[in-house]
Amino acid sequence: MIKLIVGLGNPGRQYEKNRHNAGFLFLDGLAEVCGQVWSNEVKFHGHVVNCIFCRDKVVLLKPQTFMNKSGLSVATVSRFYKIKTEEILVVHDELDLDVGVVKLKKGGGHAGHNGLRDIIAHLGGRDFYRIRIGVGRSLDGRSVADYVLSNPAREENEQIGGACNIVAQQISDIVSRDMALNMNEINR
Repeated sequence: MIKLIVGLGNPGRQYEKNRHNAGFLFLDGLAEVCGQVWSNEVKFHGHVVNCIFCRDKVVLLKPQTFMNKSGLSVATVSRFYKIKTEEILVVHDELDLDVGVVKLKKGGGHAGHNGLRDIIAHLGGRDFYRIRIGVGRSLDGRSVADYVLSNPAREENEQIGGACNIVAQQISDIVSRDMALNMNEINR
């Protein structure tokens, strides 16, 4: 069962529509579905919302430490609420998936994603679940950093938002149901 859902992104208006903020976008949609407003929790180094999905309380977290330091916020919340690594779901942008494609997986490496790298370091493990939201790769030779920190074109933004909405509609199942079933459904 999932008890903590973390969306990765960077705080600040200049980043809010960037590809790298796909995790924040996803969680903003979940908070809206729950009818909740984000609370800035300094002790957690992030914005927090408590939601109920299928009678299960789930903490939503948007770290405000910037992407590369996300692990501090995730580890602080997981220790406070006594949440195990395998009860955490991290939602992030994924270069290795086409725009708008979503995949669910458990564990694995960081594949160069600095937010994941920091979370793995702070949790001391990698057995958390991940929702990977495809943002594709740059086709014009831009560096990875420049690409993920840029805003997608309108069509790409709609594809990313549409993918987030489809997965958000399944969040109750993701939180409470066997993850193997969820992976089969989402990854097909």
